[in-house]
This record gives sequence, C-alpha cells and structure tokens, in this order.
Amino acid sequence: MNIQRIALITAMMAALAACNDNAQQQAKDAADKAAEATKQAADAASEAAKKAADATAAAAQQASDTVKQATNEASDATAAAAQQAQQAANTAADAAKAAGHEVKEGAKEVGRDIKDTAKDAKDAAEEAAKKDKDGNG
Repeated sequence: MNIQRIALITAMMAALAACNDNAQQQAKDAADKAAEATKQAADAASEAAKKAADATAAAAQQASDTVKQATNEASDATAAAAQQAQQAANTAADAAKAAGHEVKEGAKEVGRDIKDTAKDAKDAAEEAAKKDKDGNG
C-alpha cells in the first residue's frame, strides 16, 4: 500500500468519524428538542387540566351557593308567612273575644230591659188592680 492510499483511507476514516460525531450531536440535539417539546406539551396539558378542574369547582361552588341562597329565601318566606298567619289568627281571636263580650253585654242589657219591663207591667197590673178594687169597693 502506498502512502497515498493510506493517507486517503485515513482521511476518509477521519471524515467518517467526524461525520459520525456530527450525526450523534445532531441526534442528541434533536432528542433534547423533542424532550423539551414533550415537556412543554405535558406542562400545557397539565395547566389546561388544572384550569378545567378549577372552572368545574367554581361552577359547582356557584351552583351550591345559588341552591343555598334559594333555600334560605324559601325558608325566610315560609317563616314570614307562618308569622303573618299567627298574627291573623291572634287578631281573629281578639275580634271573637270582643264580639263575644259585646254579645254578653248586649244580652245583659236586654235582660235588664226585660226585667224592668216585667216590673213595670207588674206595677201597672197592681196599680190597675188597686184602682179597680178602690173603684169597685
């Protein structure tokens, strides 16, 4: 083998080795870029999932608050209606007592009037009987 051939083979092997090292570096760079892109995609997916979970939790909390508020309002309205019904019942009871008292007093007055009328009738009858006795005697 001559020196030219050895030099050519050596130069080719050196070029092949350099090419191989360059390819390895490029492959490593590509793998690093792919890993970084994968990490970024995973981070973005994780952030999106977190935002979706937060939005779902917020919607659930809002729905819970709305139901709680509606329940409280219904409870307050029911309590107010019950209180108004109690007040109406008390007013009706007071009116019935007053009416009963008036009827009782009216009955007493009528009773007194009847008693007075009966006494007047008795007195008139006695007077008439006395006049009749004095006038006929």
